[in-house]
Order: sequence, then C-alpha cells, then structure tokens
Amino acid sequence: MGIPAFYRWLIERYPRSVVPVLEDTPPVVNGIRLPVDVTKTNPNGVEYDNLYLDMNGIIHPCFHPENGSTPKSYDEVFAAVFKYIDQIFSLVRPRKVLFMAIDGVAPRAKMNQQRARRFRAAKDAADTASVLEKQGSDYVKKDEHSESKLLDSNLITPGTEFMESLSSALQYYVHLRINNDPGWKGVKVILSDATVPGEGEHKIMSYIRLQRNLPGFDPNTRHCLYGLDADLIMLALATHEVHFSVLRESAPPDGKGHQTHNMKKTAEKSYLKPKEVPSEYLEDIISKQKFQFLNVWILRDYLAESLRIPDPTVKSDLERLIDDFVFMCLFVGNDFLPHVPSLEISEGAIDLLMSVYKKEFVRMGGYLTNAAEVNLKGVEHFVQTLGSHETAIFKKRRQNQLHWEDRVRRFPAILNSYPKSDATFLVDKVNLGEEGWKERYYTEKFQAQSDDDHERVKNEAVLKYVEGICWVMHYYYQGVCSWQWFYPYHYAPFASDFRGLDQLDIHFELGKPFKPIDQLMGVLPAASAGALPLFYRKLMTDPSSPILDLYPTEFDLDLNGRKQEWKAICKLPFIDEARLLSEIAKVENTLTDVERRRNTLGIDQLFVDMSHPLAAKIFTFWERNKDHPKLRRAKVRTRINPRFSDGMNGYVYISDKPICPPEILSPLHDMKIITTNKVLLVFYKFPDLHPHIPRPPEGVRMPQKIIGKHDLLPPPTLWHESTISQSRFSTRPIPPKSIAGSSLAEISHHLVAGIYSSEDRGNVGKRSHSALNQSGKKHKRRSKKKKLNNA
Repeated sequence: MGIPAFYRWLIERYPRSVVPVLEDTPPVVNGIRLPVDVTKTNPNGVEYDNLYLDMNGIIHPCFHPENGSTPKSYDEVFAAVFKYIDQIFSLVRPRKVLFMAIDGVAPRAKMNQQRARRFRAAKDAADTASVLEKQGSDYVKKDEHSESKLLDSNLITPGTEFMESLSSALQYYVHLRINNDPGWKGVKVILSDATVPGEGEHKIMSYIRLQRNLPGFDPNTRHCLYGLDADLIMLALATHEVHFSVLRESAPPDGKGHQTHNMKKTAEKSYLKPKEVPSEYLEDIISKQKFQFLNVWILRDYLAESLRIPDPTVKSDLERLIDDFVFMCLFVGNDFLPHVPSLEISEGAIDLLMSVYKKEFVRMGGYLTNAAEVNLKGVEHFVQTLGSHETAIFKKRRQNQLHWEDRVRRFPAILNSYPKSDATFLVDKVNLGEEGWKERYYTEKFQAQSDDDHERVKNEAVLKYVEGICWVMHYYYQGVCSWQWFYPYHYAPFASDFRGLDQLDIHFELGKPFKPIDQLMGVLPAASAGALPLFYRKLMTDPSSPILDLYPTEFDLDLNGRKQEWKAICKLPFIDEARLLSEIAKVENTLTDVERRRNTLGIDQLFVDMSHPLAAKIFTFWERNKDHPKLRRAKVRTRINPRFSDGMNGYVYISDKPICPPEILSPLHDMKIITTNKVLLVFYKFPDLHPHIPRPPEGVRMPQKIIGKHDLLPPPTLWHESTISQSRFSTRPIPPKSIAGSSLAEISHHLVAGIYSSEDRGNVGKRSHSALNQSGKKHKRRSKKKKLNNA
C-alpha cells in the first residue's frame, strides 16, 4: 500500500523528476506484431545495468484485472504475467541483472496490514453477494460453479498452491527467455519466490545494499526498480545509489493519480458491472500501457533545494537531509504504523513537515537520524512543534466537514460517487478540535475509561509508536531487526503527546519469521480457508476450534473522519501469536509431503546462460562436488568471484538436482517443452551482512545538477492557515482559462488550496515550471541590463 497520495504530491511539487518512457514500435510482419529487439540501444538514452521487479505489482493486476474479464485458470494468469514482464524488460533492457522478487512471509508488523486487507476483501464480497441475492440477481448464481470462482485473490499469499505453481511457471519462463532471446543471454536472473522470507521490495533492497562497497562493485551501476507502492521511492532514496530510476505505470488522463489496474476498486463494481471481455483483451491492455520513470537523481536535486536550511551558519549534508526526509514521511503513513491523526498528505502534511524541519533544525539539535539511528531528543522537539499545529488543523478539518455536509444536504447528487453513502453521516463522537477532544479520542479509539487509563494508554501508544519508527528506519536501512514486533493499536497517538522520548528504552529481538502456512493462518479469513490444509482449515471454521475468535466474519469498520468507505479502519482482533502457533503445532504432523514442502523456507534461485563467464566456474564447482554428502540439503556452496559475474557478489549453492537438465517441462498446457536447454539453475545467497554506508559510494560519477532554486514552486501556504476551504466539494471559483497566465503565487496557492479540479492539476506542474523558467529568464535579463548600465 505504501504511502497514500504521496506520489501525486511528489509529481505536483517536483514534476521534472518524472519523465515518460519512450518505447520502440514493435515491428509488424504479415499483420503479426513481433517482439521488440531488446539488444538495441535503449531509446530513453540510459543503459540500465540492473532491473528489479516487485512482482506483486505484476501478479495482482494479472490475477484480478480492472479492465478485462477475470482469468479462468492459473494458466491465463501466468501467461499474462509473462506478457507483463516482457513489456517491462523491453522498456528497461537490463544488461547485467534481472531480479524478480515475490513477497515471502512478512514481518509481523506487516502481517497485521495484510490480515486487515484480506478480511476486508472477504467481507466486501460477502456483503455484495448478500445484496445481490436480496435483489434477485442471477449473476452470482450464474457464476457459482464457474472455474473463475476458484480464483480468490487471497491466494496471492505465501504457502498456497497458487504461489508454488507461480514459482514453477516463472522458472520455466526464465529458461525460455534466456534460451531463445538474445537480449537475455548476458543477463543473470535471480528469482526470489514466495518461499524466501521477506517482502519483495525489501529483498531487492537487501540485495542492493549488500552489493555495495565490495570488491568488483561498480559505483556507477544503473538501477531501475519497477513497482506501484510509493514507499519504493523512499527505499530508493535510502540506498543512496544515485543512478536509480523507479518505473511505474503512467496515471490515466483523469489526473487522480490512480493506476490503470487500481487495486482499490470496490467489490460492488466488480460484481454489479461485470465486463464480459475476452481474456486476450488483457494482453492488449498490457502492450498499450504507458509508463514513466521517476529519476531519483533529479528528486535528490529537488530535495537539496527544498530542504535548504535557512540558517546561514548551517552547512548541511544532503545525504543526511535525504535520510531525515525519509524519516519524516513515516508520520504520514506507511505499511506498519497508522498515520498521526493531524497529518494527511491531502491537507499539506508533507509541506508542514518540511517547513517545521527547516525552521526548527538548529533548535532540535540538527539531524533527526543517522541512517537507521534515530535522535529521539531531536525527534521529540520536532514532533512537539508539529503538535502545536494540531488544534488549528482539526478546527479547519471540522469546518470543512460541516461545509461539506451542508453542500450535500443542498445537492444530494454529490453522494453519487460513494457506495453506501449513508455511512458518511455517522456521528463523530470525538469532534477533534473541540474542547476535550484528546480525552474523547483516547476513550473512543483506545477504550480508556478513567483519567489514569488515559495517561497509561497514551504513554503506551507513544512508546510503541516510537518503537515503530525506529523499527521502520532499521528495516529501510539495514533490514529486519525483529520479525515479531508489531504496533498493537489501530490508531496513532497525537503529535503533542510525544514527550520524554529520550527516556524510552528501545531494543528489539530478531526472532524468526513464520513458516508460510503458519502465516496463512495469521492473515487469511475463514472465507479463504480452502487455501489451507484440511486440519488447519478446521481451526478457522470448526465451532469447537479454540482459536475460532481470531477469524470473525463480522467486525467494525471505522471511517475515522474519512468519506470513502474503502479507507475505513478494520478493527480486527490482533493475532495472539503464542495461541496461534500452539494450536498449529498440534496439527502440523497431518501435512502431506507436498504441503510440508510448501511450508518450508527456501532460498533464491540464480539462472545464467551457458555462455556467461560465470557458468564455467559453476560447472567446475559442480563437477568437483557432485558426490558431496551435503548435496541433498543444499548445503554445498562457493563464493562468487566478481571478476566473472559483472561485479556481483554472493554465494552459489548446489543441491542433488542437476544444474542444467537437457529438457525443461512447461507447467502451462499450451506452451512447448524446452528440448535443448542451455541455462544453468543454482541457488544463490546474498553476500555476508555488512554495514550499509548511507552515502554515494566512492568513485561514483555524480550526474550534472539540473535543478536549481528557480525550479521550485513557491512555498505553499500551510493548509490549516489558508483562508480558502480545502474540501473536495467546496465551492470552487472557476479557474482561469490559461493557468500559465496566472501569477506564480496564484499557481502555488491554487495547487495547495485545491481550487483547480483534478483534471487541471496534471497540467499545473508543467505550466508553472514554464512560468517559473520565464520568470528566471526575465530576472537574468534584468540583472544583465543592470550590470551593463552600471558599467
């Protein structure tokens, strides 16, 4: 999920960091479209070394596409996945490494979000089916026994049969491409499937961090990371690799920042308005999808200007400023912690964070972080200053809500954009901003009943939240510091309650990840119990199960001040890990051999063509050790010599399986067997752990700086200090026909105040930059003229 609304904020504030991807037109022969020749120079003017795929951004839209009918079989899903990877590979054209990372078992802090998402999907589907049944619709009945009914998107979770089949399909796909496509021949392919612990994007980041500053490492490696989550941008910044691009699908013309395969679609849309479109249509959508690069080196330039400390005595360090920016953005949302109540990106929260940071930099003692280390005393000053804005923010929010409700009463058609619109007028018992709001908040959201309860809950929430921001920074910069830690509340404390932080005792124990099927028990609802082995399934569904309470079909949804119901907080009970694992241990012996294999943790797989210099070294190692007694346990390894691997470090592991079988069977019914395989497949592990150095590596060639102060939009008026209502449904003055004709102050003000419609906003950045550049040129001409006159 990443950071909601962050990407839209970024491209509005820093538009030159994003560029459209240029594509070669596929040749057409006799009416047949042929593949693009990826051995040719990249038309974007950048030759990328490494391409990293956060595979969840590919699997989900292929499994349940927004455009096109639902796939009827795994084969259709896999064929679409192959097509999508082909498309991305042709855009980026990596020359050294392709890393495909699928989510494995996640840290417990992430599992809570996964659990809420999956339970919510099941509840929405059940509610919709119930409504349709009452309406007498025959659509559900018609679809009851169809093959597509089996494709529950909750199957995209480690430990399921689907994920095992997906891994087999991707192994076949990689063999097929390396054997047959010249553009793949020199590329080392790493597949980190769902058996390998860790979230996909974090497995990628671990690989990048652990390659740096080792013998053979090229400090000018050009990286490209594909994925939809906005937190990938934060992770890219945290690597301090300069030559880094993030590849994303372009936003559609509506300008709302949603992607073509938006995962936030409602269940009502997918059931009530089924799109009876052939599945081949999805492939056509994939081939026509437009993409854009977010270039991190440009974003770094923007941040250097935006975070410039106004105190002339401060000589700032850009790398430390970037780390602090990553840290500050944790407070507006991430996958592990709820956002602080007063901070919403749509209300200018990031602008507020940056404004406070620059003004308070000296008083808070300088930088907030040193990579993974958090300066808690400075953080307390910073967050307390944010807290001083809370009352004004809540009052402005309340004013806008009342204004919106008044508009709705006068113009009921406004509600047409919301399903279940009656929920928008639920009574707000907290009334943030009105006297007594803190006490009401902790009573309503944390069930604190007395003054002592309020104090205890507040202090505990602050402690756990601060633990959380320390945990996340460690995760971003060094990897998991605790597999078991999680934030035990559905809501965050107020910024003004963050006190005594430097007195907190914060430490973590590493622990170990869940097994895949154990994680399924932690995140799946009972509606998806069919994905589990029989006796595990009974723990979810049998009325006599001692943990049945962990799988409610009904639970509260709290809009928590939001209007869109999909943004509601799912108030599920948190999993009691000890109870869960205790009951699972009693049925683990019932697993079949196949299920037991799915329940074990694996390691990454490395594919190389026989012509690659590394292949000869692997063959020699295999011949020397093919009778080793530890082969069956895949414990035989050798260190990779970076001279033969294009600078890649790590270890090759071999097992008792042949490393280059002559035939590769197809797991898809309509695809051919590879009969003359020339691709080696071995296991791969990253280099040994070593400290991440949070700055560009020695020897890097820094790109020419193209962003200056004149490229920035004027500092926005803080949302809660502006006089124009920010509600989406406030009465907007008609925007001028020519935005470029507006003054720079007007452009900035309208951007922040939300005067322009969403359709206008996409053009504002470009036009405002044009205006800014014109202003800069005029200033230079005036300066030159003045110098001539003085002369």
